[in-house]
Amino acid sequence: MNNLIIIAHPNKESFCYNGIYKTIEATLLESNEFIKVLDLYSDDFNRPRTDLIKSYKEAVTWSDRIYIVSPVWWFRLTPRMEIFFDEVFTPGFAYNFVPLTKLYGYPKPLLGKKKVRTYLTHGAPALPVQTLYFNSVKLRLVMGVYSFVFGWFKTKTRQFWSVPFITEEKREKYLKTVKKDIDKDLKTK
Repeated sequence: MNNLIIIAHPNKESFCYNGIYKTIEATLLESNEFIKVLDLYSDDFNRPRTDLIKSYKEAVTWSDRIYIVSPVWWFRLTPRMEIFFDEVFTPGFAYNFVPLTKLYGYPKPLLGKKKVRTYLTHGAPALPVQTLYFNSVKLRLVMGVYSFVFGWFKTKTRQFWSVPFITEEKREKYLKTVKKDIDKDLKTK
């Protein structure tokens, strides 16, 4: 199968890049899977981005599975990941609106056959984010982006908490979870 990995962290020493992304890549390569990597912070985002966005859309079209890795900054994903959503997941490519009334339509996903996993890292612990802030990052992502593009309940999102403050043992536990997820995906070809 064709696997697209989208890494959206500018620091190659980060846990997102050097831990999660590298674990996904290594696990897929061990199984001789086809891989394309979009390293959003290695690409030139100067305008116009027409050719870059076209190449991103081609990569999404090519893929059967998409793995997205990003930290959470200010309750959103990184700026380049957000630009990716805005400029790649566009009407006509990622979804269409189906008219319901003269003034309202609902989104029909056009990428619903893709398997999507997202890994988010937080500096904060789980308790305040999931309670005080109603897990708004994941809620917005799953309900406000992925439901339009991939359909309802078709994506999987994992959140890793307190990443700057946890022990190496906890980081290893997180990476074992990532590897287990990828191994599970590989069995469902």
